[in-house]
Amino acid sequence: MATDTVDVGALARRLFDALESRGATVAVAESCTGGMLGAALTDLAGSSAFFVGGVIAYSNAAKQAVLGVARATIDGAGAVSEQCVLEMAAAVRQRFGADVGIAVSGIAGPGGGTDAKPVGTVWVAVATNDRSAAEHRVHPGRRSEVRERAVVQALTLALEYASG
Repeated sequence: MATDTVDVGALARRLFDALESRGATVAVAESCTGGMLGAALTDLAGSSAFFVGGVIAYSNAAKQAVLGVARATIDGAGAVSEQCVLEMAAAVRQRFGADVGIAVSGIAGPGGGTDAKPVGTVWVAVATNDRSAAEHRVHPGRRSEVRERAVVQALTLALEYASG
């Protein structure tokens, strides 16, 4: 998978190398990407050395039941929000016993967008034991392009975290 000029496999490899150099592990919580992030990581030979697992929590109910996202978060900020992805990333890291948790939630389209959160809105987050960060972007394009760009966004943020 390549999106625009970004080689997703090469980006995943750079994250693998950064995690491997630290002896760190990663787990993912995905919504709009539907497993594409985990697939990008597990496409790499040797990924079992750093990838411990993932959750596709597509519905709000799954985000709450499987990842423990607070109902108040869903009702207040929404599933596509900074607060939600931060909760998702922290929960998946903890549930899988990983050093790093990565989460992604967004509106891939073609429907579901609003004025406040148009189609293409994506939030990603990375959480470790002692710090976390989230990032928001609105990606242009068709559903498949939004999802691919969300994977690149998540890998890029995770790489910044793993390298820093």
